Amino acid sequence: MTRPLKIAFVKARWHDQIVDQVQVGFEAEIKRQGRVCNLREVHVPGALEMPLVAKKLAETGNYDGVVCAALVVNGGIYKHEFVAQAVVDGLVRASMDTGIPIYSVSLTPHEFQESTDHIEFYSKHFVKKGAEVANAVVMMDALEI
Repeated sequence: MTRPLKIAFVKARWHDQIVDQVQVGFEAEIKRQGRVCNLREVHVPGALEMPLVAKKLAETGNYDGVVCAALVVNGGIYKHEFVAQAVVDGLVRASMDTGIPIYSVSLTPHEFQESTDHIEFYSKHFVKKGAEVANAVVMMDALEI
């Protein structure tokens, strides 16, 4: 029997009804694989806060990994691509600095509008991404390095 995974789950609160679906997909995939996972949920205001919080959580040594999720959208001011790049760079740096895997489910759709169709599409997409990150967590946990 494998040991329970200890994962911190950092979620940005912008578009939370969509972002929260990543955890739904994550938990379903972990369960499907017969794994046990102890999750600590941490909410942050937006994506830019995730790298600092992820690094602080990883530095505790209490987690096998930190999953970070956000939806960074074009709000009419051309900055979303810079935000998304800064977030991913920060998460990678935090992982390298701490030696703890930090996973990014930070999506930046080319076009997003708060319409029923887009909310439904991206909610389903985040469920899928949650399952994918669960697989990544399990794979990294199995590495013998």
